[in-house]
Amino acid sequence: MNQRVVADGNMVFAAGVTAGIDGGLRVAADLRGAEAAQTIQLYMQYAPEPPFNAGTPETAPASVVSTARKNARAITEQRRETAQRVAQRLGL
Repeated sequence: MNQRVVADGNMVFAAGVTAGIDGGLRVAADLRGAEAAQTIQLYMQYAPEPPFNAGTPETAPASVVSTARKNARAITEQRRETAQRVAQRLGL
């Protein structure tokens, strides 16, 4: 699924930092109406203008996607090793 905000029953899921704000505004709209949510947005002065169009793998330059994936692999490997050590200490 490639959406920033997804509502599933009484749960709202948001992917990314500013998507959390989007999700919160959606919940506000669901609970209090669009005008209330828009008022909150105005109070926050939330009008994102990202300096780059690299927020998804589809829009980011290939070199940026490659670097991000390489970095994620390294972090994932470190976390896997840590989880294995903890599991071993706990006898799992």
